[in-house]
Parts: sequence; C-alpha cells; structure tokens
Amino acid sequence: MKRLVLAAALLAASPALAFQCPADMAAIDAALATATLSAEDLARVKELRAEGERLHAAGDHQASVDALAEAKRLLGIE
Repeated sequence: MKRLVLAAALLAASPALAFQCPADMAAIDAALATATLSAEDLARVKELRAEGERLHAAGDHQASVDALAEAKRLLGIE
C-alpha cells in the first residue's frame, strides 16, 4: 500500500515539474542578460541551462529542475 501511495505521488508530481522547467529557463535567460559573472561561472550557467532544457525535452523533469536550480543559484536568483 505504501508503494502504491508513493507511486501515485510521484506520478502526480511529474506534470507539475514539467511546467516548472520552462519558467526556470525563462528566468535564467532573463537574468543572463544582466549577469555579472566570471567567465567560468557564465559558462557553467549556460551549460546547466542547456542541460536542463535537454533533460526537460527527454522527460526527465526532476533532473531538469535540479540542473536549472543550480544555474539559478549561480545567478543569485530564486
């Protein structure tokens, strides 16, 4: 029974995460326009942004959210 509840919760969360990814990518894109980062951090943010988009397209939304969250952290946005 616990496994059934856990599986249902995970299935319910997946669509919500799918909608979060594009919003996170848009926030990153907007912040990049005015970001003052080192070349290394800027490259890392762009790499994480691309990885997040790739993972989102592949349907791995949790991994996408995680990658995009790291990019947002480097940019100093929530």
